Amino acid sequence: MKIVMVGEGAFGHKHLDALKNIDDVEVVSIAGGVEESTRETAEKYGIPHWTLDLQEALSQPGVEAAIITSPTPIHAAQAIDVMEAGKHVMIEIPMADSLADAESICTVQRATGLVAMAGHTRRFNPSHQYLNKKFRAGELTIQQMDVQTYFFRRQNLNALGQPRSWTDHLLWHHACHTVDLFAYQTGEDIVQVQAMEGPKHPELGIAMDMSIGLKTASGALCTLSLSFNNDGPLGTFFRYICDNGTYMARYDDLVDGRENPIDVSTVDVSMNGIELQDREFIAAIREGREPNASVCQALVAMKVLDKIEQVLSH
Repeated sequence: MKIVMVGEGAFGHKHLDALKNIDDVEVVSIAGGVEESTRETAEKYGIPHWTLDLQEALSQPGVEAAIITSPTPIHAAQAIDVMEAGKHVMIEIPMADSLADAESICTVQRATGLVAMAGHTRRFNPSHQYLNKKFRAGELTIQQMDVQTYFFRRQNLNALGQPRSWTDHLLWHHACHTVDLFAYQTGEDIVQVQAMEGPKHPELGIAMDMSIGLKTASGALCTLSLSFNNDGPLGTFFRYICDNGTYMARYDDLVDGRENPIDVSTVDVSMNGIELQDREFIAAIREGREPNASVCQALVAMKVLDKIEQVLSH
C-alpha cells in the first residue's frame, strides 16, 4: 500500500517510525510545509519524493491513502482535498478545530465512502485497551475518570522543541483525547459539561490552564485538568475509579490503585499506540470497513468540545 505523509513535524516522524513495523506499506511521498525540514525528513526516512504541494504528492503513482500530521488549522481542508482526490485519509488529532469543519469532513466521507479515521491514539494504547475489554465484558464500570494533561508550553514550540507556525490548544487538541476516551470507555453519551479557564497568555493568546467536568447519562464523571504552565512531569495521566478496582494509565503502562504493575504486553501486537492506530487504518482500507475511531465516531467528541467552548465563551 502506497501512502503519502502530510506534515514533516514531530508527529509525522512518530507515524513514519511506526509504519516501519507494518508489512507491505510504503511511504512514497511526503508533503510538508517547510522546504528544508521536508527535504531532511524525506532523506532521513528514505522517502523517494517530497514536495510542498499536497496535490503533487497525492498524484504519485499508486497512492491509496494519506496520513495528515500537519498544523491543526489546515487539517479539515487537507482531509477534504485527500478524499476528493479519491484517497483514504487518517487525520491526526484533532481532525478539526471547530465543529463545523469536523462536520464537513464527515459529510465528504459519507459522500465518497472512503475510509476516514481520526487519530484518537488513546483508544489503541494497550493500557486503555486492557480496561476497555473489561468494560465491554461487564467486569468493571467507571465511576469517575480523573485525568491530568500537563505540559510546559510558554513558548510556541512543538514536541521536538522547534518553533511552531501555529498555536496549539488545550481544548481542541489536548482535551479532545480525554473527551473521546471517556465516551468510548463508558459507551455512553456525555450529557452534561462544565468548564473554567485561566488567564490567556499575552503573546500566544490562549488560556494556559483549564478545568473541565463531564457527566454521562448513567452518572459517570470525568474530571480533567489541563495546563501549559506545568514544569514537569509532563504528559497525560489517567486514573480510572471503578466499581471493582482503581487503575492508573500512563501512556502504554498500567498499574492498579496500589501501584502494582499490570502486564499489558499481550493485549495487542505492539506496545506502541501510534503503530496500533496505523495498523487499524491500513486494515480498515484492506478490509473495506469502518475503522475504530472513524471521523464519524470522533464527531461525538467534537460536539462535546463545541459545548465546552460555548460554556467558556460565556
